[in-house]
Amino acid sequence: MSDPQSFRERLFSDWRPEWILAEDEALIVIDKPPGVPAQSAREEDDDDVRGRLGRYLMRRDGLKRPPYLGVHQRLDRDTSGVMLFTLDRAVNGNIAKQFEGRTVDKRYVAAVRGDLKKGPVSLRHYLKKHKGNVEVFERPQAKAKRAVTIVSRRERNDDRHLCDVAIETGRTHQIRAQLAANGTPVAGDGQYGKVRAPRLMLHSRALTLKHPLTDREVTFEAPLPPCFATWLTGSDHELPAEISRETLQRALERRYALRDTPMFRLLHGISDGASSLEIDVYGEHLVASLYHSLDDDEEARLFDTLDGLGFAGVYLKRRPKQSNELVDARASKHAPAEVVRGREAPDPVILLEHGLKFALRLGDGMSTGIFLDQRDARLRVIEHCAASRDDGDPVRVLNLFAYTGAFSVGAASAGATTTTVDVSAAALDRAQSFFALNEIDVSAHEFIVEDAFDALLRFIDNGRLFDLVICDPPTHATTKSRRWKSGPQWIDLVSQCLRVTRRGGALLLSSNDRRMAQARFRRYVHEGAREAGVNLDRVRDLAPSRDFPIAAGGYPHLKRVWVEAD
Repeated sequence: MSDPQSFRERLFSDWRPEWILAEDEALIVIDKPPGVPAQSAREEDDDDVRGRLGRYLMRRDGLKRPPYLGVHQRLDRDTSGVMLFTLDRAVNGNIAKQFEGRTVDKRYVAAVRGDLKKGPVSLRHYLKKHKGNVEVFERPQAKAKRAVTIVSRRERNDDRHLCDVAIETGRTHQIRAQLAANGTPVAGDGQYGKVRAPRLMLHSRALTLKHPLTDREVTFEAPLPPCFATWLTGSDHELPAEISRETLQRALERRYALRDTPMFRLLHGISDGASSLEIDVYGEHLVASLYHSLDDDEEARLFDTLDGLGFAGVYLKRRPKQSNELVDARASKHAPAEVVRGREAPDPVILLEHGLKFALRLGDGMSTGIFLDQRDARLRVIEHCAASRDDGDPVRVLNLFAYTGAFSVGAASAGATTTTVDVSAAALDRAQSFFALNEIDVSAHEFIVEDAFDALLRFIDNGRLFDLVICDPPTHATTKSRRWKSGPQWIDLVSQCLRVTRRGGALLLSSNDRRMAQARFRRYVHEGAREAGVNLDRVRDLAPSRDFPIAAGGYPHLKRVWVEAD
């Protein structure tokens, strides 16, 4: 693959021609893919449907700038289907009058679970926005707006239903909130329900209005995605051997904003509609982590599907289903050193994150040398350390359970002095090599091969204090002196971390315990602070990175809290 940039552009194309349903001089109507936001969540992102469509039309038509696209409706990011834009400002008034006057007929299909009557069922509520959610009321409330949704069942399989939905009003999250209040939540909706599904199972099927140029009634329709019929049969997700191009394409669209990021997670298990499979991107290569035993033919089908995406090569890690189950990380049957498809990556392959170089080994055991789920947290550490202390001295950073020291590299690049602790000498050797690769003088930093629990107690005894403490222990660990298991033991660990944090300092606490809720983790943090006799000025949850979405009804796989001590 001679041109990685052109490969990324093909993989993450701005637009696909088949997504355009109709187009004339006044209107363009699209079939919006799931995962594409109607409006970017962050100003610096350019991943919204309007921007992507505009760039495509500009290139297609040889324009010097994106064409005008007037927005008159919005769909939730993970809702697919019919969406209309105006191409001529002169017709805006006509279209706006139809939408605002509720003469536009909007039809949806939703997949729901529960006791749904054959219908049609008229859902009449009052909706009020509250802290990012929509509250549903049976009777009028202050600031609540009337919402009417008509639901008709089209297909049924036990308590699974595909239903046609028509809305007489156009409120934020109207369909999702009202169906959840009805006891029949939309499958895949993690905000208002807990029903597992490959995606948010809501599709804008049809839009009927009068054309602004002819005044004739026109209807635009988008075909129902195949996953709806599959879900109705009882399949909440795909197994690795069944992974489809539809699922992979959906995952790619959710990560469009990361298209220029060399390393990210492409598919995050059930959160992306696939069970027992995670796929990471490292430059031009994929690393697939498989948590489900497959026979040779099933593995071959999986590898062929992944190879079809066009990456240079695919590596495989066969991981245990349970996090406390031990495997030989270097055994070829668990982590083959060679690619299972394509060509080998350089060993090591040097990739960038936040402008820093990391030399990674894709075929060397279970781990590559960096944990991708901490990418945004490493940026936060860099930005924190770049702001010098009040006295002008460098920020002093303690990185516990450091593995290969990626947090330390980021902190040091921002001018901090770092103390990096891990029980593995090999891991700290790699940490020092990362420092050298980024031309950071290792002699100005401290690397300690020691059980982090023992090092922490020693720092407390010696009265050493740090401006920032990073603590990211494994879920399970057994050493000569102790047995660690994520849970209530966090209270004592937080207390010890606070005892080595200077007044006014900060902590980044992280747990990859999938069973633990974020609220429980916060509780452990507060109890640890009380045990240490420390007042906390601020405790802020760090949301998961966009490439590690939360499954409906589940917890984020990584719980992180940024703490500032008083």
